[in-house]
Amino acid sequence: METVPPTPATSAMAGASADAASRNRALWGGRFATETNDLVTKLSESVSYDQRLYKHDILQSKAHVRMLAKQGLVSKDDADKCVAGLDQLCAQIENGSFGQFDVKLEDIHMNIESRLTRQIGEPGAKLHTARSRNDQVATDLRLYLRDEIQLLIALARSLQSALVILAERNAEVVMPGFTHLQHAQPVVLGHYFLAYCEMFDRDAGRLSDTLNRLDFCPLGSGAMATTTLPIDRFFTSEQLGFRHGPCRNSMDAVSDRDFALELLATISISMMHVSRISEDLIFWMSQEAGWIELGDAFCTGSSLMPQKKNPDVCELARGKTGRVYGNLLAALTMMKGLPLCYNRDMQEDKERLFDSIDTYKALLQVFREMLLTLKPHRDRMLTAASDPFLMATDLAEWLVRNGVPFREAHHRIGALVGECTRTGRRLNELTLAEMQRIVPEATAACLELFDPVRSVQARNVFGGPAPEQVRNQVQFWKKQVWFVDL
Repeated sequence: METVPPTPATSAMAGASADAASRNRALWGGRFATETNDLVTKLSESVSYDQRLYKHDILQSKAHVRMLAKQGLVSKDDADKCVAGLDQLCAQIENGSFGQFDVKLEDIHMNIESRLTRQIGEPGAKLHTARSRNDQVATDLRLYLRDEIQLLIALARSLQSALVILAERNAEVVMPGFTHLQHAQPVVLGHYFLAYCEMFDRDAGRLSDTLNRLDFCPLGSGAMATTTLPIDRFFTSEQLGFRHGPCRNSMDAVSDRDFALELLATISISMMHVSRISEDLIFWMSQEAGWIELGDAFCTGSSLMPQKKNPDVCELARGKTGRVYGNLLAALTMMKGLPLCYNRDMQEDKERLFDSIDTYKALLQVFREMLLTLKPHRDRMLTAASDPFLMATDLAEWLVRNGVPFREAHHRIGALVGECTRTGRRLNELTLAEMQRIVPEATAACLELFDPVRSVQARNVFGGPAPEQVRNQVQFWKKQVWFVDL
């Protein structure tokens, strides 16, 4: 059969047809004879949520192509075209002219690379030289989390500032402290707020530790075994601002998600603190306690009962804490059985991370604003703290100061409380003679120990609830570099 030589027109048509087929096929599809099933595409796409990594993907792609030019793997002209094209894509995404991301291209990395190649031609096809999506996504994720963690630290510190301000406002507001949800001893409200300041300080420290440990650059690790091409990983690491340089082991670099798990764990711990303070605020605002009021802007009403004012922000915080715990458990479960190196299971890390970060950011911001509206009902708190039984320990310690061994003092005051309970009387209703029948060492000075204001003032020990100590701690926190007088 005679072969008809191709004409320029037919060659162009064939090339266009091949290009179209190539565009309709995944960028990794050269080995495959058929296109991916639509159900698989829907199941495996991640661009619907990992599109938030676009800035970081473009940032690391620019660093990567500059390194390729430096090493002579692409021309400087091609690298410049890639950088300019990537900047253009970033602007298009931000101004909305980029259009819809293509789920057939699976993720943000492929969407950007494909669009770049369509816009600038052959130089765009060189961008992925000496790079895999495995090290690409690991780098993007670390860059993204580096930015997010710095924001989370700032928000945690801002919440601390609000707690310090509340502590200063309430350094002399006496209230009952609790153990086992039972009234225990008098404290001041400012001391309570400083307890949470300590908790969020540890949270900010854990976030800083996580930031430090993730600050290595995976780029250049390839799929799992680097590359035969003469790349400079130290150059890209420096360009991207990774403080500790490139990851030292390519297999670990692409399969490591410890930094993500650590962040999820840190957020979970801090959310536990948010949930605990929420529980206290909910109880304090109830009619049974009636100790505080929260601003109307941070409460909601009932669709049926017009009198209701509900602390919904606190309740939502408790509920969302469980959701954040679930994200941590899901990520741990995902990772626990994975062999080295990268496995597609790891795609499931991002939704868990993004959800926890978004939830935590929202709650830190709203809690800072809500807490600053808190107003205590001082008289009701003082009344609740005035139960003489709350000063039973003060009486036992008076005996210790007067030479009675603590265990003996504890036993005698316990017997005294038991007698009062059986007879329906309060400690401050006893006469000195009645007290001396069980506590023979008692003097008239013991009858003056049942004042909650004097009780907290007497606890003038470092770390204690005395107003003087609270004010000292307030001054300590105000000297921290992050403190902002909100």
